[in-house]
Amino acid sequence: MKRLFKQIKAWTSDDNFMHVIENIEVIVSKILSILMVIVIFVAIADLSIFLVKELFDAPYGKFNTVLFKVFGLFLNVLIALEILENITAYLKKHVFQVELVIVTSLIAVARKIIILDLEKVTGIDIIGLGIAILALSISYLIIRSSRSNNQN
Repeated sequence: MKRLFKQIKAWTSDDNFMHVIENIEVIVSKILSILMVIVIFVAIADLSIFLVKELFDAPYGKFNTVLFKVFGLFLNVLIALEILENITAYLKKHVFQVELVIVTSLIAVARKIIILDLEKVTGIDIIGLGIAILALSISYLIIRSSRSNNQN
């Protein structure tokens, strides 16, 4: 009986518990990366179908109206690739790379601005997006400058 309690105590020690948690994080990250690859392939297929359909169905000169949707779909794929890069960077180093997260956020906000329909948004929405870009850009500059200072 004493031996059983010693084994249970050893299994539930802080080091063993943290090791189990780290293994769970790795498994979840691997599942997320596989799912993100599937999302990327579906997004590429969606972009390809949309692009071919619009190229052949749209009358000449009307493709410009669809161009912003095409740009949005391209940026969706880029955002998914950035998220996949975040996940794989986590798997390699077991830390979140804040710089990658900020770059992904900048791409997402840029996508929102590119596909923005100016007739349907208010001035406060545009101001909000501008503030978001400014904040993310300043954050990116701070992180880049602190990283370059640490390397010197």
